[in-house]
This record gives sequence, structure tokens and C-alpha cells, in this order.
Amino acid sequence: MRRDTAARELGYTQSAVSQHIAALESDLGVELLGRRPVAPTEAGSRLLEHAGPLLLRMAAARAEVVRAAHSPAARLVLGASPLAFGDRTALALARLRTAAPRVEVTVRLLERAAVVAGVAGGDLDLGLVDGAAAPSDPLRLPDAGPLHTTGVGEEPLAVLLPDGHPLAARDGLRLTDLVDALWLDAPDAAIPLSELRAAGGSGFRTGPRYDGTDVRAVLALARAGHGLALLPASVAGAGGVPLSAPRLVHRTESLHRSDPGRPAALLMELLNA
Repeated sequence: MRRDTAARELGYTQSAVSQHIAALESDLGVELLGRRPVAPTEAGSRLLEHAGPLLLRMAAARAEVVRAAHSPAARLVLGASPLAFGDRTALALARLRTAAPRVEVTVRLLERAAVVAGVAGGDLDLGLVDGAAAPSDPLRLPDAGPLHTTGVGEEPLAVLLPDGHPLAARDGLRLTDLVDALWLDAPDAAIPLSELRAAGGSGFRTGPRYDGTDVRAVLALARAGHGLALLPASVAGAGGVPLSAPRLVHRTESLHRSDPGRPAALLMELLNA
């Protein structure tokens, strides 16, 4: 990215961006950005790998300080990854409305990483995230500071096959038998391919990529033959064949800061009731 472009996106002058980079290079004693052409050096690339988690931790610290200085409002902003928001959550929200009718509730369906960042940064009072895990094992989430997680529920996983697929009559499917199959790449509306590869080894040919959070789009693409998808059994429905190996489940967890506020705490109680 050119410096003038970076400056414009950050709201700084180009000279201010250059001064910041020069000060950082002076502090570290290394060159971070090559000048001709303008590109990160090896040291700059290593620093860039740490930038995201560092900025997320700073946002989390800022949110904690601001929250400690102000009384929380009677509101609840819930962020959830698409597969983490289901009937259980909707029912808990209905019970929350009965128990605390004055609470203003906002629900946002977001990418998994955006849920973690939103809770850490204070934009979300409570988050719900999901993923594939061994039974009772916690999810692996990005480091975002002192956040707290609680298991909300687990259910079986199923492989969603196209209509009329020859394997549809099976009682179960092993992931290792499907490494050569074509899979949808829908990281935020199905179990991500990275998790499949971590559990089943290399392979898993990539079909169309779907960058979105609408699970219905994944269902339509898979049923039309564009690729397989691994989903919670309740979402895959009649077109899904249970995953028999490895022993994985679809796990949902709540995510919150140390003091999430009374509405969020009440919703967590209702989710686990």
C-alpha cells in the first residue's frame, strides 16, 4: 500500500505517517519498510503479524477502563456467528424480554473473528461463537485479552451432500474418506475448511468461496452440487449424513468481559437454564 493511500485511510497526513514509521524504526533499531519499492522488510512483516492481536488487546483494555468509569445502560448488544445463533438463543431472548422488558436488545450476526473483536473492544456486551471441537473441549479463539468463555451447547455434525449424492444413504461418513471431495469454502457460514484440514489432514479441494453469513446460501450451494459442507446436524437437516470420525461436535460458547452488565449476565443464565 502506498504511503499516501495509507495516510488517507488513517486520516493522517503523509508526513505524519512517515514520522510514525521513522520513530518506530528508531525505537526498534531496524528498518521496517523498504523505500524502493515500498514494501515491508522481513522485520516489518514479523511486526505486522503481531499488530492485529496487539491492537485488539489495546481495544479490550480501553473498553474495560471506559466501562469501569460509567454505569452500564439498560441495553444489550449481542453479537453471534451465524451457526451460533439458533432456536436456543431466540428462546432465551424471548425469556429475557419477559424478565427485563425495559432492556433494549440489538442482535448482530457477524464473522467469528468480528464477534471476538467486538466483545474485546466493547462494541458487543455478549458474544456467541461456534466451531468444531472434541466433545467438552473449549474452542480455540484469538487472544483478545481477559475475556471469559462459557460452553452453551454441543450437537452432532453432519456432512451436507448434494441432492441425489451416492453417499447420501450412508449411516455415517468419515472425514478422511472425503479429503478428495470438492468442498465449499464458507468460513463464516459453515465449519471452516481450516478446521477440516486440521482434523482430517491435507486435501479437501476448494470449490466456490462464499464470503457471507447467510447459512441459507450455503445450503443452496451444497444442494446444487457446488461442494460439500460440514454443518450442525440440525442445520444440515435431511440432506446431511452424520460425521462418524473424527469424534467432533459443533460447539457454541458465550464470550464476555469480566463485567458484562446485568442484561448480558441474565441472558447467559437463560442460555444455560
